[in-house]
This record gives sequence, C-alpha cells and structure tokens, in this order.
Amino acid sequence: MDRHRAPGQLGHEGGGAGVTLDDFRPGPLDRDETFYVAGHRGLVGSAIWRRLERAGFRGLVGLPSAELDLTDRAAVFDFFAETRPRYVAVAAAKVGGILANSTYPQEFLSENLQIQVNVMDAALATRVERLLFLGSSCIYPRLAPQPITEDALLTGPLEETNDAYAIAKIAGIMQVQAIRREYGLPWISAMPTNLYGPGDNFSPQGSHVLPALIRRYDEARAAGASHVTNWGTGSPRREFLHVDDMADACLHLLENYDGPQQVNVGTGTDVTIRELAEIVAAAVGFDGDTLWDASKPDGTPQKLLDVSKLADAGWRARIGLPDGIRSTVEWFRAHQGTEAMSPIRGI
Repeated sequence: MDRHRAPGQLGHEGGGAGVTLDDFRPGPLDRDETFYVAGHRGLVGSAIWRRLERAGFRGLVGLPSAELDLTDRAAVFDFFAETRPRYVAVAAAKVGGILANSTYPQEFLSENLQIQVNVMDAALATRVERLLFLGSSCIYPRLAPQPITEDALLTGPLEETNDAYAIAKIAGIMQVQAIRREYGLPWISAMPTNLYGPGDNFSPQGSHVLPALIRRYDEARAAGASHVTNWGTGSPRREFLHVDDMADACLHLLENYDGPQQVNVGTGTDVTIRELAEIVAAAVGFDGDTLWDASKPDGTPQKLLDVSKLADAGWRARIGLPDGIRSTVEWFRAHQGTEAMSPIRGI
C-alpha cells in the first residue's frame, strides 16, 4: 500500500490502549508518533497536514480515496491494523453547498455515516489514543438563538436544505461521546463555521457560498460582464473562518482541550451574504452590478457561533475576512485548470 507520509520515523506500534480518561491530561503531542489525517487532500485535511508539518510532526500518514475508500469497512480496518496511528484527525467527508445537499440527501447521509463509523470503529479497535472528529455548524437548529452555543445541539428542527448532512455529523458527535463513556478514550469533536481558503471546491455544482462567489465574480470580470446574479436575497448572515486558522485550532484543541462536548470553532463575527459579495467583488476587481434572485432559497437566516469555549481554551482566529478572501482569490487564479481544482472529498 503506497502511503502518503511526511518524511521521518514512524513510531508507536501499539495504539493508545494504555491511555484512558482516568489518567489523560491534554498536552503536547509527540511529534515522532504516527498521525493519520483522514481526508488529507480535502480543504480542512490538507490545511491540518500543512499545520502539522510546520509543527514538526514526522509521522504523518494519509491516503487518497483512490487508494483507501473510507466507505470500505474491511479496507479501513486493515489500514488501521497495519498503520496503528496514535493520533487521528477525521477530516474526511462528502461535502457540498445548498444545491448539492438538497439534491442528494441520501448520498450525504449514507456516505458520511459510513466514513465516520468505519474510521472511528477501526480507531477504537486499535485503541487510538487521541482522535479529533470534525463536523459542521449545520448540526445546530435552524432557528437557534444567536450566537449559537454548544448547548443548542438537538434543541430544535434543522435547516432542511442540509439536514441529512447535519444528522450524519450529529451521529459522529454521539459516537465520540459514546466511546468516551464506554471505553474511556479521550476523543474530542470540533464544529467549524463556514470554511474557505486554498484547496476549496470551486466547482459550479458542488461549491459552498464563498468559493462559488469567487468563481462567479472572477469569471464575470474576465468576461467583461455588466452584472452578476446571486441566489436569494443577500440578507442571511454567515460567519467565515480561513481554513489555516481552522487547522491551527485543531492542533490547539488536541493539545489543550479534553471534554465530551463538541467545541465551536469560528471567529465570533459574521457578515450578510450581500456584504460578502461586495468583499469578493472588490477582491477580484469586478466593478459591475450585483442582482439578487429572491426565488432561490436563502437557507438559515443566521448562523453565528459562540466561540467562548474555544477562547477559554486559549485560541482565537487571526486571519481577517478581506485578507483571507484576497489570498484565496490568488490561490484560485493560480490553480485554475490544474488537478488542485478538482473536487476532493473532505470537510
């Protein structure tokens, strides 16, 4: 099996069987141990990989989906039995925007359940010491009080345009909590807000709102178009976090937080989609008009995370939205037409 590994020695042959909640205290992870990043070529997984490399981890392991299909339970168990990672970040998922989620709910539910159950069951079988499960802020009720605290989970109906994906991610949180209770392993969950940055999915059919806007406005600029038409009214408010900040938060949580409750990861501030469109238009240099098609769905009116638990753990976002969008536009232009622009499974 041809693994994608960072150079260096791979240690830790026995899994994390000796570590339980009774004797575990968060602290620096061993840079020489095996660290498996599931979904290491996706938006979040690739950012986590880059962050771990910068932090000096020498035992990184990742496999593209063509070499390890995470919906293949037997293959996943074989991989864990052979590799025996001490640390795992579950950043693999089937993801997409409103259109993809509302069109293919069965696939979003089934594939995500298979991926996370297979990975976590195999990690349990080999007693992985420290695992971080990554979800999404869409797990919270559609009309949850703003900003949304972690306690809002399961207190109301979900947004119907992505409820299947949300249910899968809620199941992942429940699995982490169940493993903590039954087996005493110090696993944790993190729920990021809307993410963007290098490695995002810019495809017209599957992208989220920010990469979709970047592509739409940049193509309009290049074509000399007089206007751009966006879905909805532009009134919903959204929070956006650069994926490099997200990766930094992941490592920080692994080394500084332990608890059964999921941790919100975001900036604590939001903008309207209309304001977001203006920032994107300025970043790409489009000076035409913006029109809004109110016949298309807006989605959740507001989705702002309360990030006080994360702040209490000692972490805050550093990359501002205008700067982050400008650098993402540069990445998009530099990688147009390359393999990096192909949609890849990952959060």
